[in-house]
Amino acid sequence: MDYPSGQPPNRLPSPVIPNPPKNSTLQMSLPSDTPQGIADALGYLQHHLQELMERQHVSENNINSTRAALTAQLQQLTQLVANPPPPAVPNTPPPPVPSPPVSPPPALPVRRTCPKLSCPLDFNGERHNGRAFLNSCSFYIRLAPEQFHDEQERILWALMFFKGGHATKWSENVFRQEADTDVFSIQTWGDFEQQFQLHFFPANVEADVINALEGTSYHQGNRMVDDYLDSFQALVSDAGYTDPWTLVVKFRQGLRLGIQNQIATMPYRPPADTDPDAWYRAARRIDQACLANEAF
Repeated sequence: MDYPSGQPPNRLPSPVIPNPPKNSTLQMSLPSDTPQGIADALGYLQHHLQELMERQHVSENNINSTRAALTAQLQQLTQLVANPPPPAVPNTPPPPVPSPPVSPPPALPVRRTCPKLSCPLDFNGERHNGRAFLNSCSFYIRLAPEQFHDEQERILWALMFFKGGHATKWSENVFRQEADTDVFSIQTWGDFEQQFQLHFFPANVEADVINALEGTSYHQGNRMVDDYLDSFQALVSDAGYTDPWTLVVKFRQGLRLGIQNQIATMPYRPPADTDPDAWYRAARRIDQACLANEAF
């Protein structure tokens, strides 16, 4: 063949085909006149195809195994959905046992502070001191009742102050009767007051004070109005006087003449003859004014 340059063109080198493996399972019959290069290439392809088929076979086995495992898991899940197990009982600890309520400690009693009391003075049985002694006992008992468990203790406590004179004889007679009869003759404090008034109060007190008020012995004299008023109120209380007009008449009669006249001639609203308290205030005010004038 004639070439334009006089020389044949450069030819590309033939590819290097690796020899097929000797243990290839795929065999292909080739014509005897097949060039060696083509035969080698076909052998290589045949070997590569065999490897691909083996890999596909391994992958199919893995897929089948995975599919079987997933199928088994799906069946288990389906059974759990159809027949769910009973709910598990939570393992909660038992509730704490409540402790018994603790009662607060009792409050300490508040000690009441009482005024310091003086015991009655000893009583010798003189009638003119009887009322003062009984009043002193009554005041003490009312202010300190917690010191006596019952009325008999009150009576025995009062008898402790019977010392001397008729008082001692009377208390000894009470205890002698108890020794003879095994019964204490005075059962209540009220009985004691009645017995005491009978034996130790002045006899005919009301008649005596009425006679005093009908005379002049109760008059003010040289005393201050305050002293006169105290003795006058004690007399009218013993006499049982409560009528306002009677009280004004008796009080006015007992005042000094000068105070009587000043009250009667007061320029502004003199006290009424039925208002003893107004007379008492007016007399005290005038008496205090007189004392103030005398001081200067």
